[in-house]
This record gives sequence, C-alpha cells and structure tokens, in this order.
Amino acid sequence: MRLVSIASGSSGNCIYIGSEDTHILVDAGISNKRIEQGLNAIGVTGGDLSGVVITHEHSDHIRGLGVLARKHGVPIYGTRATLEELAKCPALGEYPRELLRPVSPDADFSIGDLELQPFSIDHDAADPVAYRVKHGRRSVAVATDMGHFNQYIIDHLQGLDAVLLESNHDVNMLETGPYPYYLKRRILSDHGHLSNENAGRLLNHILHDHLKQILLGHLSKENNYEQLAYETVKLEIDQGDGPYRSGDFPIEVAKRDAMSQIVEL
Repeated sequence: MRLVSIASGSSGNCIYIGSEDTHILVDAGISNKRIEQGLNAIGVTGGDLSGVVITHEHSDHIRGLGVLARKHGVPIYGTRATLEELAKCPALGEYPRELLRPVSPDADFSIGDLELQPFSIDHDAADPVAYRVKHGRRSVAVATDMGHFNQYIIDHLQGLDAVLLESNHDVNMLETGPYPYYLKRRILSDHGHLSNENAGRLLNHILHDHLKQILLGHLSKENNYEQLAYETVKLEIDQGDGPYRSGDFPIEVAKRDAMSQIVEL
C-alpha cells in the first residue's frame, strides 16, 4: 500500500492512495496536467485510476475533476449532497453524470481491493467527509478541512499506519494578517480549518507504537509556513500528556507545489 501527497495546500489538494492493483485519488483540486505528472512520477497513469473520492465541493478539492472524468472516465465518489454540488458546478464542464457514485458517512465501501470508510467532518460545505482507507492489515487516512475535532474524529483515526492531517494555519498569523474579519472568523470557527496547535493536540490522541508516517497538509499560503507548522505540531506532541514524543515518529509537511515522499506500507 502506498500513500503520496501530489499536492496539499489552500490552493489545491490531491492525494494518491494505492495498492498493486487499485489506484485512487482523494480529491482532484489541481490541474489534470499536474495530477498526471504526479501519477507518472510513481509509475501510474490517469487511465490506471479506479476512482476519485471527494471530501467536499470546494474548488481546491475538485479543480481538475472534470478533465479527469472526461479523459479517463474515472468514477467519482462523494456524499450525495457533495455530488449534487458537483453536478451544479459549471467550472467542471461536461462529463458523464453516471460517473457520480454516492457514498454515506460511516458506511464502508470498496474500490477494487481497497476498503474505504468516509466519516463526517465539520466544514462549511454541503456534507463533507474525511476518508480512512484499508488494504489488508494496513490503513491510512486523509483528514483535512476540519474546523475542530471531537471524540468521533479521534475514534475514526485510531490504529493508522499513516495519516495526512490538516495543519492549516497559525492562529496569531491569521488574527494579525490581512484577511477580512469575516474570513478570519470563518477559518477559526468550528466549521473552518484546523490550526497547527489543534493538529498537534489531535495527534496526541491517535499516536501509537505502529504509526509509521505523519504528513501535515492543507497549509494556508498566507497564514502559515512549513517550518512553523512542523515546529508547532512537534511542540504540542512534546508537551502532551501521552507517552510519546515528536522524535518517535517521522513527520513531514506536504507541499502545495511538490510531491511528498512515497509512504510505503
């Protein structure tokens, strides 16, 4: 099983997860050209994709979806409300609507030999979800665009081999930065984005002996930077009440304009 961030950030998100036989994307929020370049770099083509699972309908998660669907006929999975929003989105252009496949939070489904579990998150979208993906005894999750976390989220992120987790903003940078007040309130709300501090606090609830990789993703271009996210998350782990320290786990910041390392599980 492999996990690779092709792109992750406020300007576009696209994550590859695959086995030897099944290849999927979580979101397609960058150009189809960049998606195909990223896939080619790991020996996969757009035609090899078995599906794209969509977390929600915001443009930084669906931008390349229309071209991908037209070019390769890739099935598109999302909650019913998310798919209804996609169907109304003129920016995606024309594509076969029969490619849209509805899923429900907490209802497992399969794509090839991958087992997927969508679970609800709080974000200002129609019906957003994060995804946990299992192959054999290995499991990974992609969890971004969460205004906050609760026990439900913690429970769905237990026992992972790898996780890509949102570390969107530094609260001080956001509060003192140039964003208009309404946008600051939106990002800081329970339906906004997870801060660096909260990413670290969430990780403290899900760390365990067999977690092999942590990717910090969906960084804001204006209200965060890689080293700050990395150091803040590490500090939260080191100051946490649990038995672990940040040095016990590989932690990488997923970039908006470059691929992450290939996480092999």
